[in-house]
Amino acid sequence: MSETSRDTSRDASRDTSRETFRERALKLDAADPLADRRKLFALDDGVYLDGNSLGALPVHVPARVQDVLTRQWGELRIRSWGESGWWTAPERIGDRIAPLVGAAAGQIVVGDSTSVNVFKAVVAATRLAALAGGGRDEILVDATTFPTDGYIAASAARLTGHRIVPVDPADVPGALGDRTAAVLLNQVDFRTGRLHDLPGLTAAVHAAGAIAVWDLCHSAGALPVGLDEHGVDLAVGCTYKYLNGGPGSPAYLYVAERHQAVFDSPLPGWNSHADPFGMTPDYTPADGSVRGRVGTPDIVSMLTLEAALDVWDGVSVDAVRAKSLALTDFFLECVEAYVPAGRVTSVTPVAHAERGSQVALRCDEAEPVMSRLIERGVVGDLRRPDVLRFGFTPLYVGFADAERAARVLAEVLEETPAG
Repeated sequence: MSETSRDTSRDASRDTSRETFRERALKLDAADPLADRRKLFALDDGVYLDGNSLGALPVHVPARVQDVLTRQWGELRIRSWGESGWWTAPERIGDRIAPLVGAAAGQIVVGDSTSVNVFKAVVAATRLAALAGGGRDEILVDATTFPTDGYIAASAARLTGHRIVPVDPADVPGALGDRTAAVLLNQVDFRTGRLHDLPGLTAAVHAAGAIAVWDLCHSAGALPVGLDEHGVDLAVGCTYKYLNGGPGSPAYLYVAERHQAVFDSPLPGWNSHADPFGMTPDYTPADGSVRGRVGTPDIVSMLTLEAALDVWDGVSVDAVRAKSLALTDFFLECVEAYVPAGRVTSVTPVAHAERGSQVALRCDEAEPVMSRLIERGVVGDLRRPDVLRFGFTPLYVGFADAERAARVLAEVLEETPAG
């Protein structure tokens, strides 16, 4: 067979493969119980696979925010702290997030950034550990963590006289000891999408007598978390990724009910005082999750988030997880079938028990490839130097999106010189 004939045969086979995957995608989308959620979001004709960085805008949110600005602030003004429920928003919205992370009401407070809440949680964890005695002076931190978590934990260690011990999550059980006060881990690795064993690692931390703190930024809204079920002590998370709260939307802090009476925040602001309007010089903490508050809530962002959470009404997190795994499986199949051999390597685990809701592909030409993908309407992102990230948000990403993204990726790579 001539070279030309072989090329023609290969092209025909690839076209047949692509048609097969397109047909499968259409059938999967037609059978998808979450497909009707897509119309709740402001999307264009492109493929948006960056919801693991910034979730899409729910279409009803602008009107709700307009009401906050023009009526609640513009007309009611100061009265809105009571009449519009501004004062109770941090706990009220926390209770709406609670089912998405497997928590009962009264344990989550919304406010501040993830970084600030990491600081509160880590310092408070060392104080909880100190109550048990034993001179524990080490904080174990995920060695692969999002950098800010590491920076904050290191600062917390300096302030509290503890020592930071970076460790890979898989090696945590062997690193625990009678000096371990607290352990800060990410449930999903932000680079690779690896899902860590929250139940098993939490149990190991407790067996060592330490406090478990989890960062849920890349898991909440994408998969079941089970904070109460698995006995997590403290947890933090952002709301602008899978929860679609908008750029810079406030984060949240989970304090297990069993710890609330002795939770000692390193940032005891007036909003967490038992009598905030008493304006007394001495601090007396409020009861419950209110202890996690600090200063005046960022009301516009907070109420934007509250409106965005409406898209979760009637949605099962288990259904979201099932679709997430099906989407990422299908995308990986398409990549395997379409992409030229040797151009990308998945660093996201194949095993469902170890996978979050993103696919990370190692690619030597990651930066120019992602730029060209975005130009062609497939929006993902990258982590330098060589990781392409594709986030699959099950509420608005479909199987046709996954097939198109893999197909365009293959076309871009075919046009991009290797190495």
